[in-house]
Amino acid sequence: MFTLAQARHLVATLRPRVDELIRLRADLAELRADLAQDGASPLGGRAEVKGLEARLHAVLDDLHQHDIQVKGIAPVLLDFPGERDGRPVLWCWLEGDPELNWYHRVECGFAGRRPV
Repeated sequence: MFTLAQARHLVATLRPRVDELIRLRADLAELRADLAQDGASPLGGRAEVKGLEARLHAVLDDLHQHDIQVKGIAPVLLDFPGERDGRPVLWCWLEGDPELNWYHRVECGFAGRRPV
């Protein structure tokens, strides 16, 4: 369980890893598209695909080791289990948010997302 302050601190601390995830995701998408279309890419070939996939999974494993729920990678969506007013919630950070300013009740999912 995370307090709001703990979740915000973790978002700030892990921001370089999240930025790396975003770069890896983009490189992997571009490399795959190039290979599918032209059979070649300035980013490399099949070996580079495997390398990027391994690095992407390493970042995801790192996030999971902090008990963060990774709900999506395109866009990146991170949930941090917590409690608000005695109810279980997920503190919710979506790629593009400057900081963690949202939450939703566990049973409501992203559709129930509200400002803190």
